[in-house]
Amino acid sequence: MPHYLSLTAFFLQSSSSPLGPFVQALPIVVIFGIFYFLLFLPMQKQKKNQKLMLEGLKAGDAVVTTGGLIGNITSIDGDTLILRVKPDNIKLQFSRASVSSLVTPLDVVPKA
Repeated sequence: MPHYLSLTAFFLQSSSSPLGPFVQALPIVVIFGIFYFLLFLPMQKQKKNQKLMLEGLKAGDAVVTTGGLIGNITSIDGDTLILRVKPDNIKLQFSRASVSSLVTPLDVVPKA
């Protein structure tokens, strides 16, 4: 008898034992565990990092908004901030939550 058939027969026989429902529920528990570690845990970590980044914003930081605007923070007042956007140094008011990321010096591409 092939090996995989003997394993199938073992699991079919064990379903009539008192542990049968637990053995049948084990794959579902494993799937939820995989989803937790592959999806939910990284999402929680990303939300935590985003929150820390938003709380740590200060004047002078270069940021990218969710709309794709890149500018420097000139001032922060509570939940709003003023961005200076180049080339005309236009000042725009945004909510703090609209900042998607900080721009680091490595993100800036030099002009050729």
